[in-house]
Amino acid sequence: MTNPLAPLLELADVPAVLDNARRAADAAMRHRALRRSGGQVAVEVGLRSAVASAALEGHGYDLEQVRAGLVTDPTLQGALRVSTALDGLTAAWVRSPRQALARLHVLAARGVVDEAELGRPVGEPAVAARLDALAGVVVGQAEGQGGSVPALLQAAVVHGELLALRAFAGPNGVVARAAARLTLMAAGLDPRGLLAVEVGHQAREPEYVGSAGAFATGTPDGLRSWFRHYAAAVEVAAAELSDICSGISG
Repeated sequence: MTNPLAPLLELADVPAVLDNARRAADAAMRHRALRRSGGQVAVEVGLRSAVASAALEGHGYDLEQVRAGLVTDPTLQGALRVSTALDGLTAAWVRSPRQALARLHVLAARGVVDEAELGRPVGEPAVAARLDALAGVVVGQAEGQGGSVPALLQAAVVHGELLALRAFAGPNGVVARAAARLTLMAAGLDPRGLLAVEVGHQAREPEYVGSAGAFATGTPDGLRSWFRHYAAAVEVAAAELSDICSGISG
């Protein structure tokens, strides 16, 4: 059985841009500060990723105000809860992605949507079918069914598909971005969750929005546009990690 994502690697330039992004991430994770201050770095990355993810939902706030605890906006608080919870959800993500998504939505959307909607995808049969298919891809990749594909490709597909489906009420984008980071963590590319890819998406927000829309079309050009953007966002995240490490190490 062939991995269902494998044909995506035949799109022009996609393997090359994903490989460049992976190398940038690997280089950033070799920073010497991570040996001494990895926990401190991870906390800062989590904060920045949450602030960026909330901003992409239209709830932008100054990083230092958030750091000081001055922002009570429920979308921002939900993004912070999600970011903090990622490490504890990696095992669940590869065993039962639907349950992990439900948990992410509960964390992200508390205080934003009605309690009855928390953890429940929208009730459209087509959405349910595509979520099941996506979950099957995640589990199959973890089990090595049909051979593996790059973690960055899988994360980009998870992210793009969840955005396209608008599967959850309220801050669906926070859930999608968190699921993509979970994919990178569970696959071992970013086991400590040190890549704030959300920062990369925010830095290239017009491209993020446009390429996500292009992905939803399902055309080869649309898919390629999204994968190129995702790779660029990961490179921004790698640079952000290096900056954080340099700031902490002095």
